[in-house]
Formats: sequence, C-alpha cells, structure tokens
Amino acid sequence: MSLTLMKIYLVSSTDSPEFTRLKCSFARSTVIALDAEWKPQRSSSSSFPIVTLLQVACRLGHDFDDVFLIDLTSIHLPSVWGLLNDMFVSPDVLKLGFRFKQDLVYLSSTFTQGGCEGRFHEVKHYMDITGIYNHLQHKRFGRKAPKDIKSLAAICKELLDISLSKELQCSDWSHRPLTEEQKLYAATDAHCLLQIFDVFKSNLVEEITLQDPKHINVGLKDILNGSDCTSKIVTAKLCKAADVIRAMTQNGQNIANGVVSRKTTLNTMPMDENLLKIVRKYGERILLKESDLLPRISKKKTRRRTSLKNEKTDKHLVCSMDWQGPPPWDSSLGGDGCPKFLLDVMVKHYMDITGIYNHLQHKRFGRKAPKDIKSLAAICKELLDISLSKELQCSDWSHRPLTEEQKLYAATDAHCLLQIFDVFKSNLVEEITSQDPKHINVGLKDILNGSDFTSKIVTAKLCKAADVIRAMTQNDRQEVWRKDPVEGV
Repeated sequence: MSLTLMKIYLVSSTDSPEFTRLKCSFARSTVIALDAEWKPQRSSSSSFPIVTLLQVACRLGHDFDDVFLIDLTSIHLPSVWGLLNDMFVSPDVLKLGFRFKQDLVYLSSTFTQGGCEGRFHEVKHYMDITGIYNHLQHKRFGRKAPKDIKSLAAICKELLDISLSKELQCSDWSHRPLTEEQKLYAATDAHCLLQIFDVFKSNLVEEITLQDPKHINVGLKDILNGSDCTSKIVTAKLCKAADVIRAMTQNGQNIANGVVSRKTTLNTMPMDENLLKIVRKYGERILLKESDLLPRISKKKTRRRTSLKNEKTDKHLVCSMDWQGPPPWDSSLGGDGCPKFLLDVMVKHYMDITGIYNHLQHKRFGRKAPKDIKSLAAICKELLDISLSKELQCSDWSHRPLTEEQKLYAATDAHCLLQIFDVFKSNLVEEITSQDPKHINVGLKDILNGSDFTSKIVTAKLCKAADVIRAMTQNDRQEVWRKDPVEGV
C-alpha cells in the first residue's frame, strides 16, 4: 500500500495564512489525528506539564495530508480554544490518537493557565490506535491483548514497515525556534496515525458488514421507531438518526438540517458510509472527570517523609565520604598513587563519543561543532547504519521486573558505544601518529616522566601509559613490565 505524503504547517498566530488553512482543513476533514508535545519534567512535580505543541493531521482525500503544528507558546490560546473544542466534540469528525487522554488532561491545564475560562472535557467519536490494533490481532490470530501496551513505533514498524524514531521525545519542546528535526518528528508522530488507520479501515468495514449487514441501509423512520433490539447498535436514537442524515445526499441534508440541531459551530463535511460503520462500532468517548484535572502531588505523606529522611541520610554519607587531603592518584601533589574510589579511575580514562565525533568531523570536513549535540541514535545511523530506537528512553526504569524490551534497549545503548569506538579508533591512531610520530615507540617510563611538552598530546600521564600498553603486543607488555616496573599504575 502506498503511503500518503504530508505537508507541514507551523501555526504561530491566528492572523497567519497557516491558521486560515487550518480552519479550512477542519471543515473538509472527516478524520483527524491528534498528538501533543511538552517539556519533560520531574515526576515529583506538583503541576501538569505545559503543552507547547499540538499536532493535528487532517485527512483531505488527496495525495497528501495537511499536518499542522500549533505552537501553543506563541499563539493566543483563548482565540483557538473554541475552534479546537468544536473539533473535539464534533459528531462529523473521527478523532484518532495514541493514549490521548493524558494529552487532553495536559492540554486542558495548559489552556486554563493561558487565560481560557473553559476546559477541554471530552473528545467524541474517538478511536485509540492501540485498542483497535489489539482487537485486530485477536480476530486474526486469536491473540489476547498484551499486558504491556505496544508502542506506536512498534505498530508502525509492523504495519507500515517504517522506523519511527523516538529519540526526540524527551527533547526540550519549550525551546524556540524548533529545529527542523523536531518539526519532522512531531508531524510524523501525528501523520502515522492516519496511515495506520488506512490499514485498519478495510478490515474494520469488512468485519462490521459480516457481523450485521442488515443495518447498512436502515431507514431514518426505522431507527426512530426501532425496538430495544435495534437500539443496541447505536445507543441514542437521535444520534443514530443524525448518522443517517449525514449519509444522505445534499438534498436530504438540507431537509434534515431543519430537524436535527448541532451542538458545535464547526462546519464540516459528513462522513462517508464506511466511516460511519467504523464510528458506530468502535467509536469511543474520552470524558474527563474533575479528579483527572487535579495534579497528583504525592501518594502518601508518610512516603514523602521517608524520602526526606533518606535524603538527609544520603547527604550525610556523601559528606563523610569526601576525600580529605591531596588527590590520591597524583603523587606529585602528595598522593600515594593508589586510587581510593572507582570514580578516580573512571574520570581519568573517560572518552565522550559526541566530543570525538565532532572533532573528527572538523578534521575530515572542516565542520565546526554544532550548537545542538548530535544524538547517539543519529551517530549510530551515520557510522554503523543501524537504527537505535529511543522509544523506551522515558519509560519507568524504577519498575520491576524490567521488560525484555527494556533490557535489550539498555544493553544496546551501552554496546553501540563499543561499536562506534571501533570506527573512531583507526582515525584517532592515525591522527596522533601524524601529529607526533616520535611517540609511536616511546617508552612507558619516558611517558610517566615526560616533560610538559610531551604531556600536550595526552593530558593525564596515566592515560598515556595505558595507551602505550594497549598498543603493544603481549610480548612487548611483558618486556616493559619486567624492565620498567611502575608502582601505582
């Protein structure tokens, strides 16, 4: 199946042409996908995160879909509240989302803090991608819904065969201007919901038709006078009548418009018959309670007191373990040359992949180090040609037992550093050799007792000694340690 392309529009003002197109797309779309982004915050925070970006992907029926990135940090929130709320409750628009209830809670809080008198309380005719995916898996293969919710990236990979990178999920979404990578990430997150729905649609329509084909052409009068058995398909008779009215021809709609009143001011196109079948069968309603709109500060006061007590204890331990006296690894300053803590060794022999990557890029292509640090996933893709999924980066790592996906994610994050270092290694050795070839065969004792000029190549003498040791063969190492034994290394 060919995937629909998208056009991305950043909406920062109600006076902009992008906002005008947003209103037109709302009027012409019967399927809209929703997503939101916010700056990550500490779990102990007593308030909801501030949503800084709302993504709205509109299906227009052309070769491309419109995806709008509504910048909630720039746009006047009271000016767009009514438009968004009408879309949320419109009976003519099917809303798609991925666990969107949490997003709606944060959106409602954000708009309230932004000066809006009303809140977002509900989303009508909503379908969650996860729920439908699990339903289809059960129908096809008899699989029960898994305990762990399958990620959006995993569903995209299985159904669309595309890798949905989640590396920017935890980036700072409050910083402006947004990077091009952030814009593409945000737009893709919403647009993929439309593409996934296309895969579901044919299966859902076929299933509904097979289950109850007699209700495809049911009449308006039959619905209004229907028995209790008939009303099981659609709960409210008035809603069922409205569905049929929207499925009529233009003349039929003109007659019906005088009978059925609308609760929204959003002028939208009616759904087609197949879409109506899906909404009748699988449409849900997100309804927020007052308790949903209250931040959860802490579960128990006693737990908070315990954590404060532990915090004081930890501070006391840290203070009591601070090393008093000269640095133990530096004999020139009075230390004995023997590290007392693991940290002493780890800091000495540390290499940052990002720093070395930027250094090599500068040496090869004359590029300056970018202002934004390149992500590990991006470096892996460039150097190793592997996609490092970051979708689990923001998962709950305190929960036990860890899932198999979390174990694999954590192990891969560390192992890829070794693979990247293999790529760097030959370049680094070549560069050092070309800068000062006389140090290729320099002795271990000479390095440890080297002059200030020598130490310019590698800052820490202990690190330079280790470099030489690793560059030698096994026989050479034995020979060095036999002739030039060094204490404390």
